[in-house]
Amino acid sequence: MPQDPMDFEWSYWIEWGRERILWLLAGHLLVSQISRLLVEKYKPWCLMVYGMAACWLLLGIKGFAVILLHAAISFAVAQFQLSLLTWFCSLILLSTLRIPAVEETKRKWYDTENEYYLLLFTVSVRCLFCTSFSLEYCWHAPAQKSSHSFPWMLAYVFYYPTFHNGPLVNFDEFSKQMRRQEAFSVKTNLSILIVGIIRIFFWWCLAELMIHLMYIHALYSSALPLESASYWALGGLALAQVLFFYVKYLVLYGVPGLLLRMDGLKPPALPCCVSLMHSFTKMWSIAYLSFTYRYIYVPMGGSQSSLLGTLLSTAFTFAFVSYWHGGQSYLWYWGALNWLGVIVENGIKRILSISLIQDLI
Repeated sequence: MPQDPMDFEWSYWIEWGRERILWLLAGHLLVSQISRLLVEKYKPWCLMVYGMAACWLLLGIKGFAVILLHAAISFAVAQFQLSLLTWFCSLILLSTLRIPAVEETKRKWYDTENEYYLLLFTVSVRCLFCTSFSLEYCWHAPAQKSSHSFPWMLAYVFYYPTFHNGPLVNFDEFSKQMRRQEAFSVKTNLSILIVGIIRIFFWWCLAELMIHLMYIHALYSSALPLESASYWALGGLALAQVLFFYVKYLVLYGVPGLLLRMDGLKPPALPCCVSLMHSFTKMWSIAYLSFTYRYIYVPMGGSQSSLLGTLLSTAFTFAFVSYWHGGQSYLWYWGALNWLGVIVENGIKRILSISLIQDLI
């Protein structure tokens, strides 16, 4: 039975995975386990060199140079130790991905559109990693700067399991766990690998069944069936779409998460099933906890500030998420509606926390 071809993200990453990325991830696993067994002290540098080689192989020397240039510029700006300047630099670097002349130049580097998109997705995710390193550099005392050197930035930026599509790992967590030397057990790691592969294979089979049998995205791409559907049917289609999104990211984040565990690191939590979520705020705090919460929401005051401060913190968080995803008009609407949902829920919570209201309840 033919599959639904309308989910670009799933088709794109599965195709790249089958062609090269899974093989490069297997190579990373081999280098990681050998370095843990023989040269634990030099593991970060072995993985850094491997990540650079994998980047060069997939994106070419020009793509590799772009990512290296982004890292060098971010590191240079971080020397001023000004968070606002770091954010300004990050947004400028991110905006260069959307300059038409720059886009056309990069397209000419590759034979196919898919290769160009791989560079685009990779650089977008690397911008977040460069921002994480730079902000941590700004916030740490001079005595701690030795752990925030440029080689450590390269080890972080070129760490291959998270290279093309994430998930996001904060620099401090990465460096602390990567420096930690612990007993290496081949038997334990082998059991983690086998169980992890079985789970990911199950999720992949489930996603493939959904995309071959349900045709959710094909239905969304045509106005006629949507106009004729009842509200109950539309609600069912919406639920089916978000459930497929959840299963899809169990695979896309499950693979790098497994490799993180094999490297002795703690991966970010996998997405929670939306059918089990009852809190809009909780859903967002889980999904973007690793970056937007630490680097945008909390520094701006978050829930500890005044009502206006909370509104602004949340607004800037969703504004950045919308801009990072591309900044198209529909993304701004999407961000505004999500912001409104979080604000309404928190507003109701504040009202219900008033003692008079609690007494009435």
